[in-house]
Amino acid sequence: MGVDAEGYGFPAHKRTIARLMEDVRILSPAGVERVAQGWDEHVGESRLGAFREAEKAALHAIEQADRGGAWDEVRRTLFGLTESGAALISWRAEHGDMGHKAENAAFAAALGLLADGQISKQQQETLLRPMAEALPWLLQE
Repeated sequence: MGVDAEGYGFPAHKRTIARLMEDVRILSPAGVERVAQGWDEHVGESRLGAFREAEKAALHAIEQADRGGAWDEVRRTLFGLTESGAALISWRAEHGDMGHKAENAAFAAALGLLADGQISKQQQETLLRPMAEALPWLLQE
């Protein structure tokens, strides 16, 4: 999505936490389902080890960069959108295993964006890919 004449939206080339949060807010139940399917396809049982290594590297990089507070805030915000009593309707509609997979993918994408430039491109792609099933801008350079 580009920025329109009034300045709404995000530049097409920007991958930011703010853009991710806005897209999580407006993700439909079908989008949540696509993300959950992306989790199964790109992480699942067969690639869980690689995912955990990328996750560990990103968390370490965030701590080393003294960005732990930012990560805590992102986690709180995502939890509020997906799991809290005030969770968005689309996430409540897909509660259960599918919703949890999509939530894991959203947390992984946020982690990958927050660790941008501090982990390898392959590790970042591992974290972003499941969520990119519904938000393809995550993998665009």
